[in-house]
Amino acid sequence: MKRSVLTRYRVMAYVTAVMLLVLCTCMVFKYGFDTGEDVTFMVSQTHGVLYIIYLVFAFDLGSKAKWPFGKLLWILLSGTIPFAAFFVERKVTRDVEPLLADASPVAAKA
Repeated sequence: MKRSVLTRYRVMAYVTAVMLLVLCTCMVFKYGFDTGEDVTFMVSQTHGVLYIIYLVFAFDLGSKAKWPFGKLLWILLSGTIPFAAFFVERKVTRDVEPLLADASPVAAKA
């Protein structure tokens, strides 16, 4: 497996998690203070598109890492739970790093 598969998953995990926190903040302002309806709409649409990209990258990583369905499902759903994507991304990185080390080419000896 290439390192770029993990890198793009990590980037999208952070972006999705941050956008979800922004969306939660917007929802508090929309429903708690009755303001920011337009901003909330834009943030929710942006988060939705980014979450779809996150799903594609997470599924790609999971299929290459040969994860069981339950683990893959948890990782896919972590983009919908505030703060979960940060913790799940850390665990995924620790789990996938050994797979990257096994696939790295051995340096040629001089």
